[in-house]
Amino acid sequence: MTDTAALSVHGLRVSFSGRPVLKDVQFEVAAGEFCALIGANGSGKTTLLKAILGLLRPQSGEVRIEPGAAGARIGYVPQKISIDPYLPLRSRDVVALGLDGARWGWPRRSRADDARVQEMLEAVGAIEFAERRVGQLSGGQQQRVLIAHALVRRPRLLLLDEPLANLDVRSTAEIVALLRRLSAQYRTAVLLSAHDMNPLLAVIDRIVYLASCCAVSGKADEVIRTEVLSRLYGYHVDVVRVHGRVVVIAAHEPEEIRAALARDPVHTAQVP
Repeated sequence: MTDTAALSVHGLRVSFSGRPVLKDVQFEVAAGEFCALIGANGSGKTTLLKAILGLLRPQSGEVRIEPGAAGARIGYVPQKISIDPYLPLRSRDVVALGLDGARWGWPRRSRADDARVQEMLEAVGAIEFAERRVGQLSGGQQQRVLIAHALVRRPRLLLLDEPLANLDVRSTAEIVALLRRLSAQYRTAVLLSAHDMNPLLAVIDRIVYLASCCAVSGKADEVIRTEVLSRLYGYHVDVVRVHGRVVVIAAHEPEEIRAALARDPVHTAQVP
C-alpha cells in the first residue's frame, strides 16, 4: 500500500458455490481521489463493495483501509432503497444518525455534533429541505441526504453503490459534481459503482473496470481502449466515441445491433 492510498485491494478472489465472481482483483484509491467502479449488471461490483466493507470474506487477497482522523474508516451509500413518505424522520435526523445511530438509547448530541450535522447539510446543498421528511424528497435530494449521512463522521473512504441509478440527467450531473467537490474538500477517497461511465468520465481521477471476474484500473484514457478492454473481456470489443459518449460494443454482436447502437447514443452507455 502506498503512503497516500486510502484503500488498497490486492489479489482479491471471491467465489459463490464454486463459481468465481472476482479473480485477483487489485487496485488502489488515494486520499481525495474520485474513482469510478464500472461494470455491467452482474459483473461483481456489489460483491467487491461488500468485500471492502467486510460483509463477506474473500477466498484470498487483502483489503486495507487507512483510518480517518477521527477513527471513521468507511462511509457507505447503499443501492437505492424505498423510503416510506410518512416515515417521521427529517433530513436533519437522517444525517445525525450517521453520528449516533449505533448508540443505545436516546441520543444526547453536543453542540459540536449539531454543528457537524449543519455543516454537512450545507456541504451537500440540503439546507433548504433539512426539516422535511426524507421520504417526501425527490431522488436527487435523498441522495444528497444519504451522502451527508455517510460523510458526517469524516471517513477516509466513501463507497457508493449505483447512486446514479434512476436519477434524471440533471440530478445525475449535480450528484457527480457534488461528489467531485466533496472528495477534494475533505480529502476523502470516493469509489462509486455504476454501469454507465459517461456521466463520470469528465471528472473522475481513476477507473476500475470489472468484466469476466477480473479488473483493470488506471486513468480513464488508459483503460477505456479497445486493446485493454478486449484483453479484459477475453474477446474483441470496440471502444467507440459517438456524440461525446463512449460506447463499448462486443464484436460478436450482430451487425444490425451494432448499427442501431451507433445511431442511438442514448442507449450506448451500457457495457456488454
